[in-house]
Amino acid sequence: MDDFLKQTLLYDFYGELLTSHQKEIYEQSVLEDLSLSEIAQAAGISRQGVHDLVKRCDKTLQGYEDKLHLVEKFLAVREKVHRIDQVLDQYDPEDDSELAREIRKIAREIIDEL
Repeated sequence: MDDFLKQTLLYDFYGELLTSHQKEIYEQSVLEDLSLSEIAQAAGISRQGVHDLVKRCDKTLQGYEDKLHLVEKFLAVREKVHRIDQVLDQYDPEDDSELAREIRKIAREIIDEL
């Protein structure tokens, strides 16, 4: 998973646990792709301060994920739903017993993930 996707998923799941100041700076850096200088000037802090804050936020968000695994579970469920789509693409109305077994198997895996 690329860094941007990882950061956005972590922020989507755990961003509300950051302070309002952290959220504002993190959103400007990661989601709005503003430079450290632009953020620093607007916030009245140094570029180094912005950099440190973003790195601390990354570490904090990753810490939440390490404990709760919500992003990991979300990605696993998303993959299983994708597998269901692939199985349904092979649908044959003449012989759907194997298809039904495969869908039930994947559905049980999704339930187990939750």
